[in-house]
Amino acid sequence: MTVLRIDNVGIIVEDLPATIAFFRELGLELEGQTQVEGEWADRVVGLEGMVVDIAMMRTPDGQSRLELSQFDRPAAIAVEPKNAPVNALGIRRIMFAVDDIDDVVARLKKRGAELVGEIAQYEDIYRLCYMRGPEGILVALAEKLK
Repeated sequence: MTVLRIDNVGIIVEDLPATIAFFRELGLELEGQTQVEGEWADRVVGLEGMVVDIAMMRTPDGQSRLELSQFDRPAAIAVEPKNAPVNALGIRRIMFAVDDIDDVVARLKKRGAELVGEIAQYEDIYRLCYMRGPEGILVALAEKLK
């Protein structure tokens, strides 16, 4: 076997505290924060003189993590359009399994998130939706029906 698991998903942001608050509202736990810099980090990511603030967020089951990064140096590069549609090339969204989609949507809306479409039901299996949060981040929510 080559791959053991996905260790984490990384997201580059401009407002680290707001993004942490958004994912906390979703139910993730802040595992830790630090600043990363130095020659070893420069070699890993291929950026000279890098300084980045990182927050690791963990799902409640402890199995999945998000690495939120805010670059102090060099400055982050904006990708246009900022709020790209779901059919744009590249990684577009992260999906989370939730136990009450209506509650999660209501809580995230209080943090400024917006529904991209609407909450829809797929057969008698799932209720699903996409939401856009801070930094234009797309999250998909899926509630398995009982």
